[in-house]
Amino acid sequence: MPELKPRLRPWPSLKQRAASLSGRGHLPFTAAAAVAGLVLSAVLVAAGGPWDSTGQRKAESARAAAEEGAGGADHGRRPAPGGPHSAPSAPPVLDSLGASAHAADAPAGRRLAEVLKPLLSDRALGERRAVSVTDAGSGRELYGKDAGAAFTPASTIKIATGTAVLSAAGPDHRLRTRTVLGPGSRVTLVGGGDPTLTARPRAEGNASLRTLAAATAKELRRRGVGKAELAYDASLFRGERLHPIGRNENLAPVTALMADQGRLDDSTGGTAERAEDPAADAARAFAGFLRAEGVETRGKPAGKRAPKKSEPLASVSSPPLSALVERMLTHSDNDIAEALARQVAVAADRPADFAGAGKAVRAELAALQLPLGGARFADGSGLDRADRLSAKLLTALLTRAADPDRPGLRPVLTGLPVAAFTGTLAHRYDKEGQRQGTGLVRAKTGTLTGVNTLAGSVVDREGRLLVFAFMTSGSTAPGETQAAMDRMASALADCGCR
Repeated sequence: MPELKPRLRPWPSLKQRAASLSGRGHLPFTAAAAVAGLVLSAVLVAAGGPWDSTGQRKAESARAAAEEGAGGADHGRRPAPGGPHSAPSAPPVLDSLGASAHAADAPAGRRLAEVLKPLLSDRALGERRAVSVTDAGSGRELYGKDAGAAFTPASTIKIATGTAVLSAAGPDHRLRTRTVLGPGSRVTLVGGGDPTLTARPRAEGNASLRTLAAATAKELRRRGVGKAELAYDASLFRGERLHPIGRNENLAPVTALMADQGRLDDSTGGTAERAEDPAADAARAFAGFLRAEGVETRGKPAGKRAPKKSEPLASVSSPPLSALVERMLTHSDNDIAEALARQVAVAADRPADFAGAGKAVRAELAALQLPLGGARFADGSGLDRADRLSAKLLTALLTRAADPDRPGLRPVLTGLPVAAFTGTLAHRYDKEGQRQGTGLVRAKTGTLTGVNTLAGSVVDREGRLLVFAFMTSGSTAPGETQAAMDRMASALADCGCR
């Protein structure tokens, strides 16, 4: 039977956007972005935390608000009801600044080199290392070392995933889980690829299977249906569900229908044993909720595509993509990352599997005119060692997110963990040589065996916003490598490098 496949078409096509960019004379790093650094540096310091709905704004004044889990697939607290629809932007403020900021006001590369070179000689950084430091206002690279070389990015690839999905679908787009009624009183639960769908009693801002069951039962009663056959449709995502690394406590099988990331315990973050078939488990939970609402279901739910001739019953929606991207970045959430990569494929009418998502992400970033030399997108989370990014691409992505003409990409910056306060940086920047970066460095971490990366933004001593990427491979002491990178980022915060 034909598949009911939702289409994400709120934004122009890749070809249309590429033509628009070239027609307006946009270059990868334009002078039009010169004012962005001034405004964003003030905003990022004042905000004090990601603009999600987990209370991160208060992190600097109350460290207790920072989540304890800081690794792997840590999801942290759930967003509260009534959370923001998208990350805020400030086009009028940017317009009012005019052309008062110039690339000439940026730190000098020679001074930056004097600051960074001694730190780069630290043996803890491993056999290979790459660095890129760019002025967010002008897009000009101020310092680079092997910046164009392709490295395994680990979780910093999530910066690319977030940029691509925001560009493809828009920050306000929500992922919908729904039910439909087909012939023979068959109710089909249709997954929309929402990685934050929950079956728990307290949804805390997420889409709820319980809410969907109550709304579905109400509609069935209105139609006089008291007994139904239940099926589930997870066909939006294609291909192999298991990540190439196999069964792993950092990531559930990737499917368009799951509840609570397929966790087999009550955790909301960190590592956990995962279900072998999250879609079937979600459907069984949904069947129980329907029965509690007075609707009898016959037999076990079966995995079937929704019939073509189906009538809508009810639906629930995820938080907006802006909030999902921020949550993914703050907590290095692998389940969200893989789901969002597939949403890029859905938006581009490509197969929503690992290969299709990788091609779709690359095409979306190419439309943004980003430097993709040597880049490879084997997954959306960075768990695959076949991924490749350059330090230059990472800083280009962050510069794009700072572009005042692209407010929809801003969650890529606002979702970055804050040094010593939030997410995967909550328990770092607490030692000598690192404390200068506390609250001023915001960065995405990346760690695999022998691989350490750090990419983000920092406000320097004179109030300018810089973006940076540090990439290493061949390190043998991850704690020491992370400390060395934190010292480098803190040195940028402490630099008045004219």
